[in-house]
Amino acid sequence: MAKDTFKKDVAIQAILYIAHHIDRKDIHRICKILYFADQEHLSRYGRSITGDTYIAMAYGPVPSKIEDIFKAVRGDSFFSEYADELRDYFEFTNKYYLNPKKEANLDYLSETDIECLDNSISKCKELSFNQLTELSHDIAWNSTRRDRAMSVKDILRETGDSDEYANYISEKLKLEKAFS
Repeated sequence: MAKDTFKKDVAIQAILYIAHHIDRKDIHRICKILYFADQEHLSRYGRSITGDTYIAMAYGPVPSKIEDIFKAVRGDSFFSEYADELRDYFEFTNKYYLNPKKEANLDYLSETDIECLDNSISKCKELSFNQLTELSHDIAWNSTRRDRAMSVKDILRETGDSDEYANYISEKLKLEKAFS
């Protein structure tokens, strides 16, 4: 049976890392920074930082499990069994703005994770909501029906990776998921 490859602890630390490096801590911005960081990390190093699956939503890619974490912390989810634990890390000042309660524990993030997060933060931190939305409406997003999982192959194609490499990484990730 295939297991979930989502790395909850790494994702939480990545969220905290991002939140401490941007002024506007809105969910949209954080999700787009995570998307572009995961996209770069997949392309350069053959693995995602968070292990999350991106869903093609109206305003661009949204990391599925991270969105569940945000919903649990806000109390918007039926799956709130971890809400108290998650609220130790951050809270929301309203439905869309995150307030970190801790510094990121960098022991959970590799040097390459931080490198790609920093690159994505630089790329996205000054962009408006509309600019971030437009930037993330890329090949992968346009190739996916709304509210469906985006293909790793398409995410990699956006970076200019060859079909051969995109297929290789996609198959590698499927095998890792099957045997994890």
